[in-house]
Amino acid sequence: MNPNTDPVDYALARQAAGVTIGALFARCVRRAPGRIALQQGPHGLTYAQLDERSNRLCQHLAGLGIGRGDRVAILSENRTEYVELLIAAAKLGAIAACQNWRLRDEELAHCLALVTPRLILASPRHAEAARRCGGAVPLLCLGAEYEQALQAATAEPVEDRCDPEDGVVILYTSGTTGMPKGALISQRAEIARAAIQAMDLPHSADEHFVAWAPLFHMVSTDTVFMTLMQGGKVIVTDGFDADELAAIVARERLGRLTLMPGMITPFLQAMQRLGARPAGVKWVGVMADLVPREQIAEVTRLLGAPYINSFGATETGYPPASLATIPVGVVPTSLDKQQSSLCRIRLVDADDREVPDGEPGELTIRTPALFSGYWNNPDANREDFRGGWFHMGDVFRRNPDGTLSFVDRRKYLIKSGGENIYPAEIERVLLSEPRVADAVVVRRPDPTWGEVPVAFVVRRDPTLDAAALQALCRQQIAGYKVPKEVHFVDDAALPRSTTGKIMRHELEQRLPPVA
Repeated sequence: MNPNTDPVDYALARQAAGVTIGALFARCVRRAPGRIALQQGPHGLTYAQLDERSNRLCQHLAGLGIGRGDRVAILSENRTEYVELLIAAAKLGAIAACQNWRLRDEELAHCLALVTPRLILASPRHAEAARRCGGAVPLLCLGAEYEQALQAATAEPVEDRCDPEDGVVILYTSGTTGMPKGALISQRAEIARAAIQAMDLPHSADEHFVAWAPLFHMVSTDTVFMTLMQGGKVIVTDGFDADELAAIVARERLGRLTLMPGMITPFLQAMQRLGARPAGVKWVGVMADLVPREQIAEVTRLLGAPYINSFGATETGYPPASLATIPVGVVPTSLDKQQSSLCRIRLVDADDREVPDGEPGELTIRTPALFSGYWNNPDANREDFRGGWFHMGDVFRRNPDGTLSFVDRRKYLIKSGGENIYPAEIERVLLSEPRVADAVVVRRPDPTWGEVPVAFVVRRDPTLDAAALQALCRQQIAGYKVPKEVHFVDDAALPRSTTGKIMRHELEQRLPPVA
């Protein structure tokens, strides 16, 4: 068929090739309606019950005039209603804008205003913040008010009019200019991410997933969608609790257990304290680069599961390079990556020319798992999607065996306990203090969190101290972004390039070694 001469038939063929999250979830409902789909503590929902409740939520949202492409913001800790919104958004074609409750008011207000939601869902814990930051946007509080809304709605299924390219979630990423960006992820991308996980880290529907990491992160959201399209069980917990997680590991067979820097040691201690033995874990971990290597060997021995040597992003999911694993009990000598399935990558120079093997180049990618762009940010989209490839900002070297060695980040980034931090986010606050003449933030290795931010400050007032600046940061940005140390220096001590740009790597070398 030639689409240039037969556009009508081509459009029909494209429509026939489409599949949606709602359709794949419906398949699981029909196949095993009584199977547990969602559990939190002692309370569980079967696939039939989750289907009914998400239908009721769809009907409630539709009654408010919310439909395809409209945004529904959610500000909540992990709870079952959060997952109900994800499924309802997929059925209705709406977009769940997943807010980071760790942000301060200025950041949160920016994230909400960016996506102009028609409605905010908020848990009682975070409802006041939603009211402060949401302006005139209507608020539906989870709990009694939410339950009343569902009971008043019918359970009639909505007609699936979605397109695979419809957005389903907006997840936020740190911004190079100091404010978060909203990454729009489509149904097509979430289905592709599920397929890639199933190909590269295969497990069955009888091996479940624990969503303890915040559902505003792709590490949980992507795998929740995958699990519910596969027919497995999602176990929701209210954040990381080492004893609770250890108890779950002892009684449930898991496909992939998410463990991040900062969480592995307390988890190991909880397993030892409870005398727990794992019921079965297929894969463990993310972000091996930021975990002490002896700790990788220790946790894999305990769980009898290999460690995932991943490299992905909110924008790409598990690609580009998350196929490699570290065998049980092995202290890795190399953390080179293997390219994920269903993606193409090129390593390019500053002029977007592909570099030869052995030479460092920025990683660019094409994959069906790719997001659809940054919401309402055309400048960033033009820059990062130039040439029809998504530019990740990370520099790698391709080895003779095809593996990829991480070299550096083209865009200076701090990865702290699973959170991405751009220095500009912190520098913006430091420079708002009139007694600060200049400020620069760098990363420092940390045995618990992988990396933490450290500030170098040129002050106008010698009485200004570190505590005052850290308190200022706590008022305006999330706690994990607050500099762990503040070093006061003279302006002449800041190393600058010939263009006047501060060279962060040189400042890193001045930091005392980590004990």
